[in-house]
Amino acid sequence: MDFKDLLRIQGYDADARERIVLLRHRPFEPRLARAMPWIIEERPDLFETYQSVPGRPEKALRRAEYVASFFGLSPGKAHFVGLYRIGEARELDHDAFWRIPENLILRDMGYEGFTAEEAERLGSRLQFHLERLPFYSDWRGRLVIDFPPPERSWFRWVNRGTFPVSAILEESAFAAPPPDWRDIDLTFAELATLPGSWRARLAEWRGIYLIFDESDRRTYVGSAYGRDNILGRWQAYARDGHGGNRELRGRDPRDFRFSILERLAPDLPPEDVIARENSWKLRLHSRQPFGLNAN
Repeated sequence: MDFKDLLRIQGYDADARERIVLLRHRPFEPRLARAMPWIIEERPDLFETYQSVPGRPEKALRRAEYVASFFGLSPGKAHFVGLYRIGEARELDHDAFWRIPENLILRDMGYEGFTAEEAERLGSRLQFHLERLPFYSDWRGRLVIDFPPPERSWFRWVNRGTFPVSAILEESAFAAPPPDWRDIDLTFAELATLPGSWRARLAEWRGIYLIFDESDRRTYVGSAYGRDNILGRWQAYARDGHGGNRELRGRDPRDFRFSILERLAPDLPPEDVIARENSWKLRLHSRQPFGLNAN
C-alpha cells in the first residue's frame, strides 16, 4: 500500500498535478531536531507555528491545496504528523517573525528561524495558515512511510512519487520512552516539552541531579525525594528558573543543563538521600566559591 492509496480512500485526488505537497521535516539544528518529536507530541502549537513558515518550499505551498506533513526520525523513513489544508499566506519581516511567541520558545530550543542575514537578503518570508484535517489522526507518529532518496530533497509533490507504507506502529514514535537515566541531558527549554512517558519515569525516581550553567561552567548539585521525585524538582525549575534556590536566582536558566548523577530507590529515606547529595557536593566541589551550592 502507498500513502497515495490512503489519500484516495479518504476522497483526496492523490494523482492531481501539484495539489498535495509532502513535507518531511528534519531540522538542521541538532537541539531542535532532538526535541521536535516531543514538541509534536506535547506542544503541537509549537510545531504548527514552525511549519507555517516553510522557507524554501513556500513557492510549492502557494500552488498546492494540501500539505501532508511528516517527520524524519531515521534515514529513508518518514513518520506521519497530519494532513493540512493550505489557507492564506502573509508576509513577515524579521521583527514580525520574532514577535510570534511560539518562535521565541522554539528559539530557546535551538531554532535559528528567520535570521538577520536572511532578512537582509530576502526582506520577508511567508507564513501560511494551515488547517489540520481529521485524516488518520490516530496514526500520528504511528504511520511510517518509505521516503525515497535524496534525503536532502525534503519536500515532494505526491503525484510525482511513490511513498510505500512501511509500518503502522502500536504506539506513537514521537512519545518514545526516555533513554537510560545516565544519558539524560536536558536543556531548560526541553523541561517544558517532556513526553508523558518521560515525566512518568522521572516521577518514579528519587535521586541526585546536576545543574550545569553553560555561561560560566559552574555547577549545582541537588536532591529529589519529595512529591513526584526528580520530576517534581525539575518542574519547579521549569516554572521559575531557580526552584527556590537563591544561588540560582539572577542567572539565565536558558543556560542550564539538567542531568542525573545518581538514581535512588523511591522508598529511600530523605535523610539517606541528603547524605548522598552531600557526598556528591564534596566530590564535585560544587559548593561556593567553586560551584553554586551554598551549603
